[in-house]
Amino acid sequence: MDHDTSVPNPARHPMNKTPSIRRYTPDDAEAWNAFVAASGNGTFLHDRGFMEYHADRFTDHSLVVEAEGVIVALLPANRDGCVLKSHGGLTYGGLITGPSMSAALMVDIIAALREALIAEGFERLIYKAIPHIFHRYPAEQDVYALIQQGAQVSQVDLSSAVSLGHAPKMSKSKRQGATRARKAGLEPRESDDFAGFWEMLTARLSDAHDAAPTHTLDEITLLRARFPDRIRLYVADGAAGAEGGVVVFDCGGAVHVQYMATTDAGRQNGALDLIVAHLLAEVYADRAWLNFGISTTDAGRTLNTGLARQKEMFGARSVLFTQYNWDLRQTS
Repeated sequence: MDHDTSVPNPARHPMNKTPSIRRYTPDDAEAWNAFVAASGNGTFLHDRGFMEYHADRFTDHSLVVEAEGVIVALLPANRDGCVLKSHGGLTYGGLITGPSMSAALMVDIIAALREALIAEGFERLIYKAIPHIFHRYPAEQDVYALIQQGAQVSQVDLSSAVSLGHAPKMSKSKRQGATRARKAGLEPRESDDFAGFWEMLTARLSDAHDAAPTHTLDEITLLRARFPDRIRLYVADGAAGAEGGVVVFDCGGAVHVQYMATTDAGRQNGALDLIVAHLLAEVYADRAWLNFGISTTDAGRTLNTGLARQKEMFGARSVLFTQYNWDLRQTS
C-alpha cells in the first residue's frame, strides 16, 4: 500500500482522525528528514543521516505515525528483544511532532502505539523524552499521554544549561581564567582540525577517566561532513597550537557542548574558560540555551558534584533528561 509521506500542512491537519502507526522504511527518509526539520521538537540528531552513522549497532524499529495518510509524528526507535527503545543510540528520542499536534491527538497516538507494539510482540517501551530546552515551542503532550497510560519515570539524569541572556554571571574564577588565557597569548577561534583535537581529547579522557570519546575520529569526521553547519569545533589557539577545544552540536535554539578538552598547559592557562566565554558572549549569544550535558552516572543515581559545579560556575543551572518505562502489559 502506498503512503502519502508529505510533511503535513497545519491547515488540513486531520485532528479528528484515528492515527495509524507503521514501520519506517528507507523510502521514508526524505519525508522523515523534512518533517524533523519543520517539527517543534526534533533536532538534527533525529535526521536519518545522523541516526544511521551507527546503524550496525542497533536494530532500527523507528515508527511513522499517520492520519489520513499524512505524517503527524515520528518515533526514532530500535528493537532490543521484547523492548522498544527510543532510541538506544541517542541521548533523547521521543515522539517528534509538528505545529498542529494537539493534546487530544497525542492521547490517541499513545493508545494506538500501545496496540501496535503489543501486536509486534513488544512488552515494554523505554522512552527518552526530548528535554524542553530543545523545543522550539512547548511540546510535552507526549509525557502527559504516556503517564496517563501508565508509564513511570525510570531514570532522571541532571544536565546543566545556560539560559542565554538570563543566566547568572560566570563566577569570578571563570572570568579570571578567561583573562589569564588572553594574557598567555591564547585566542578563541573556530577550527577544522578535528584530528588534532581528537588526539587531545583521547589523551585527556584516558588519563583522567580511563575512558574514550563516544564517537571515534572516523565517526565524527563522517558526521561533520554530513552536518558541517551543525557540528563545530572551537579552540583556544596559542603560539604552540591549540591548548584547548570544545565541540558543539548546534541544535538551533539550543546548542549542546559535546566534548571539552585541554592540554596540560591549557588547563593551567584557562583555555576552556576563554572558549566558553567566547561562545556565550559572541558566537551563540542570540540563542536560547547552551547545554553542557549531564553530570550523573549509574543511571542517574549518582551526581558528580564537582563536574556539576564546574558547569554552574559558567552560569548553567539544572535541566532534567528523563526516561520512562512503559509496561505495555499493564493497563493504566
